[in-house]
Amino acid sequence: MSGKRIPLVAGNWKMYKTIAEARQLVPDLVRGLANVEEVEKVICPPFTALMAVKALLEGTDIGLGAQNMYWESEGAFTGEISPKMVAELCRYVILGHSERRTYFGETDETVNRKVRAALEVGLIPIVCIGETLTENEAGKTQAVITRQVQVGLSGIQLQPDVTGGIPLIIAYEPVWAIGTGKAATGEFANQVVRDLIRPTLSTLFGDEVAHSVRVLYGGSVKASNAAEFFTQSDIDGALVGGASLKAEEFIGIVKAAVESV
Repeated sequence: MSGKRIPLVAGNWKMYKTIAEARQLVPDLVRGLANVEEVEKVICPPFTALMAVKALLEGTDIGLGAQNMYWESEGAFTGEISPKMVAELCRYVILGHSERRTYFGETDETVNRKVRAALEVGLIPIVCIGETLTENEAGKTQAVITRQVQVGLSGIQLQPDVTGGIPLIIAYEPVWAIGTGKAATGEFANQVVRDLIRPTLSTLFGDEVAHSVRVLYGGSVKASNAAEFFTQSDIDGALVGGASLKAEEFIGIVKAAVESV
């Protein structure tokens, strides 16, 4: 993990936790992470719980994110949430998660439209990329990852903010490792980030941006295996699924990130 890039651990609750359940979990997270300053923490609950979680995070340094959004600012799009609606509550938004691509037909092109729309309203997108098991076994990881970065980030401008950070995060989540209990090795994940993702970013935006963008790993990350990823040179944290639903596990993952700084 680079000393120049601030580590980030984000919890993606997916379609779990009612408002009542969120109100039980968040106070435990707040207490457990109260003195952890070296790592940026983000919670991404379902839309229904965003306002309740926002209130519980008031006065803390834990960030709030949404799990998705539409690219139009408003209109007759029943059931959708616009970028400016998300921006009223959140600083972050997860875009292009493999479950959105698999179950809801999202493509690299629609992810790109969402990324551009998020940046326009000041949101920090967490852009998910990753190959399927079939693609991995067929030796297509390089082609898939390169395409997803190139198309997903096409036509956008990335410049360091006042702190030198880049307002965009990438999460490398091999689809075959999500929710399966079969995590990639730290060495393999780091190789993908170092040899595929950052060089593609460099081609798009230049070396400075490529080395400044934080890239997270996601896929069966737990407190027990997090250090394997966080000690790698080019992995800057994690996008955590199931383990983010348990306070002890999520806190453990964040503390593993602290130890690797």
